[in-house]
Amino acid sequence: MDKLIYSSLSAMRSAMARQTMTANDLANANTSGFRAEMSSSAALWLKGEGFESRVANSGEVASADMTAGTISETGRMLDVALDTKDALLAVQSREGDEAYTRRGDLQLSDSGLLTTGDGLPVLGDAGPITLPPFDKLTIAADGTISIVPQGGDPSQMQTVDRLKLAGTSGMQIAKGLDGLFRPRNGGTLPTDPDAKVRQGALEGSNVNVSSTLIDMIEASRGWDMQVKMMSAAQDIDKASSELMRFD
Repeated sequence: MDKLIYSSLSAMRSAMARQTMTANDLANANTSGFRAEMSSSAALWLKGEGFESRVANSGEVASADMTAGTISETGRMLDVALDTKDALLAVQSREGDEAYTRRGDLQLSDSGLLTTGDGLPVLGDAGPITLPPFDKLTIAADGTISIVPQGGDPSQMQTVDRLKLAGTSGMQIAKGLDGLFRPRNGGTLPTDPDAKVRQGALEGSNVNVSSTLIDMIEASRGWDMQVKMMSAAQDIDKASSELMRFD
């Protein structure tokens, strides 16, 4: 009896993890550059006398669907879309390390710090990019940022920095709980000299809302089925106890 309950509990944990993942995907269906999450699972065999037949299911989000999202023209000066499939934009995570994203809805803080839409500093050749006041800004295909300083000659563009466009070709990357990508074995990704960006455009999320909703419904049904299994196990156990009574 306890084997049935154990199996149901393991399946319920898996269903819960799947629902969490699909809910996060749906919540970010309109987030620029978001990549749908992919989970992996592994069997964890328990050790010890009497536990050999117990296998727990370990599920975790370890990767993402790297299919490109749709690129839309916005005309906004600070929007950039990565035109290279395997390229990522380098940012400074909230923990301070270098991480990577496809999010290109860049913002400019009051101090001139260039950030992503969720407030992470964008990295250039020498760390976080800070821009002086300007009248005009252009971002070239290779990520080079040029400006016309405030009150300056409009015909004299000045190069101030360059977006770090990292390449993932031949590298294994993992998606963290913060939604950022990092090399699976640690370290940083190299700059990809062939990576291109497009100013005035944004790449959308690659979440397929319809299929994600179906996944959530299936996970919900799986949860309900396991609850029924546990209820059935309780009924069987109660019936067995009744048989053992001698009155």
